Amino acid sequence: MEEALNLSVSQVFRKDGEPYAFVSFTNGKKHAEGKIPECKMISAEGFDESEVAQLEIYMKLELGMLKKMASGVNAMRAFMGEGQARNE
Repeated sequence: MEEALNLSVSQVFRKDGEPYAFVSFTNGKKHAEGKIPECKMISAEGFDESEVAQLEIYMKLELGMLKKMASGVNAMRAFMGEGQARNE
């Protein structure tokens, strides 16, 4: 994986009281999505097995940062455009 990857993190969801979030990796036509805190990939298109394993390792190593990113995501505020520059 020599090319730069784009990373995005979802808001925190809860199921049976347990928090989780999704982490997406994209690189051109390649796309993979993992779930934290399990740090397991749930889908991968275009990435080989070695790359998928590297992404899982990355999620494990950066779990604290990814959790912090997810906790800062507010889907409704993003949808409404709050916090973004506006043309006035």
